[in-house]
Amino acid sequence: MSNSKIWFVTGASQGLGLALVQHLLQAGHRVAATSRHPDTLIQLLGNASETFLPLHMDLSNETSVQQAIEQAVNTFGGLEVVVNNAGYGIGGSVEELSDAETRQSFEVNVFGVLRVIRHALPHMRAARAGHIITISSIAALAGTAGWSVYSAAKAAVSAMSEGLAQDVAPFGIRVTAVEPGGFRTNFLTPESLVFAAQPLADYQTVRDTHARYLALNGIQAGDPAKAAVAIEQLAAEPTPPVHLLLGQDAYRRATQQLQARLQETEAWKAVTVSTDFAQ
Repeated sequence: MSNSKIWFVTGASQGLGLALVQHLLQAGHRVAATSRHPDTLIQLLGNASETFLPLHMDLSNETSVQQAIEQAVNTFGGLEVVVNNAGYGIGGSVEELSDAETRQSFEVNVFGVLRVIRHALPHMRAARAGHIITISSIAALAGTAGWSVYSAAKAAVSAMSEGLAQDVAPFGIRVTAVEPGGFRTNFLTPESLVFAAQPLADYQTVRDTHARYLALNGIQAGDPAKAAVAIEQLAAEPTPPVHLLLGQDAYRRATQQLQARLQETEAWKAVTVSTDFAQ
């Protein structure tokens, strides 16, 4: 296909990553797909071919990330779209989650993303083109009880994307943070979600929130196949957005949060502007 691109997709053995790779291959793109379990990729997507390269990659290991990207570039001759999809959810209040649990979440959900970007950018800068897409979450903008550390990690990559977009614009490289709502994947299962190892009895509201989310497993409104189409379309846009919401629930939560934030900002304007030096 004349409009086919070279994609590098992390976390491709399940969820949105798997749906995206399946769609891209069907659409005629060349795809390097990574997982900690490449055998699973082969079982689900087939053996390596002229258009498909299954790769082992450990996001927490700098060398592993570098080698995966170099192998993709050497195989396909370039790197046009990078999708940082790999990650996991973590539930619990700040008080309940230990430093170790919180650090591990940021190790994968934030530092893993940064490693991929850092090793992909030299190839994109050399080509003076490319698109870095990071799968964030509506939680980055509109956090809820019981998901504060997850929200913080996703807010970090969304905010990073804003600055990165400006850093790399002179090289013709585009950046987008995709912020989905609930999609019908395995995100709400033990494969993709962990909870505080030491929950505290006082945080019953957190447990109730978790129960409401878990009850949505299998009935989420978002269709992963449609999300995959949207991401493919995003990569074809000459002027893509820096933020892209996916799902009606994401749109609803975002607009409610933005309106509430603006109201709060205006309500406290007098205090805000009172702190400047007198003119």
